[in-house]
Amino acid sequence: DVTEIEEKEAQAKQEEQIMKEQELSNLLHEKRYLKALGLAISLDRPHTVLTVVKAILKEPEGRRQLEENIVRLRKDQKEAVLGFLVTWNTNSRNCHEAQAVMETLLKHEAPDSLLQFSGIKSAVESLLPYT
Repeated sequence: DVTEIEEKEAQAKQEEQIMKEQELSNLLHEKRYLKALGLAISLDRPHTVLTVVKAILKEPEGRRQLEENIVRLRKDQKEAVLGFLVTWNTNSRNCHEAQAVMETLLKHEAPDSLLQFSGIKSAVESLLPYT
């Protein structure tokens, strides 16, 4: 009977998820935004990434801090953020944050580098009508 083993694995995953949520909350409270962004991206939580971006932009010098944090992300993390911001951009409440992140990506990534992002074509097609 593997039911007990599966239940233990499910409980372990749930406990790990709760631990990551707590860690994310602590990182935001401590204003360690780069780690918070990385963790939210790894959890595949677009809304949480948006929350982190909003928290950064509320800071004095928020735009500069946002740039510093976005630039320091890995390529795969930037690709994920690009996918998230496409969705954010369609909502007028979140479009300003999406535009801020997009501006940073466009400013700091070479065009050839941007063309290497997975899903860039569909992202651009989705962004054009709303931008």
